[in-house]
Amino acid sequence: MKAIEFLTVDKQFLDGDTTIEALKPTNFSVEKGQFVAVIGPSGSGKSTFLTLAGGLQTPTNGEVKINDEAFSQESEKQRSKIRFAEIGFILQASNLVPFLTVEKQLYLVDKVQKEKANVDKVNELLTQLGIEHLKKKYPDEISGGERQRVAIARALYNDPSIILADEPTASLDSDRAFEVVKILAKETKEKNKATIMVTHDQRLIDYCDEVFIMKDGVLEKQTS
Repeated sequence: MKAIEFLTVDKQFLDGDTTIEALKPTNFSVEKGQFVAVIGPSGSGKSTFLTLAGGLQTPTNGEVKINDEAFSQESEKQRSKIRFAEIGFILQASNLVPFLTVEKQLYLVDKVQKEKANVDKVNELLTQLGIEHLKKKYPDEISGGERQRVAIARALYNDPSIILADEPTASLDSDRAFEVVKILAKETKEKNKATIMVTHDQRLIDYCDEVFIMKDGVLEKQTS
């Protein structure tokens, strides 16, 4: 099943009298259980692509679908609802709340949903990611690699069908970068997620099922 699909999607911006094609017409899809990388230089359109995938922007033309259902054509309120339920974001800076402990980073998701904290689920997820012993620690008390594991746990906690990772290893050294990507690959397979990772680091793509190259707003599958 296609977890996310772009149907002839493009994105244009006006810069004075000039129209900039940040993303040229694109057809693209990722199925559940598939780990995909999007690589390319800065300014190539990767960020535009990812914000369209996450519903943070809407296409100029075309349509983005989530689990074969309408997404980009929905109202902002409905997109926000779908995004919260179906998409987990992992950013290059882990974006943890500095005054919350590791476990409370996850409980915050329940609070937003006005649901009771799921202690068992938090413990299970932290244990799977090897950070259960850090649950009472604050972000400034743990390493960069550990913070990214917490960010992954938070992204997975709501059981989304799609994970969008924007340069998730940019602030990490090589060993921790490989560790984080291995975890993403493992969680993608074991929990049947569709994961899209935007990265500059081509050393990490060996862990991905498919690699796409973004250049000047054109997204093409790498064939070799």
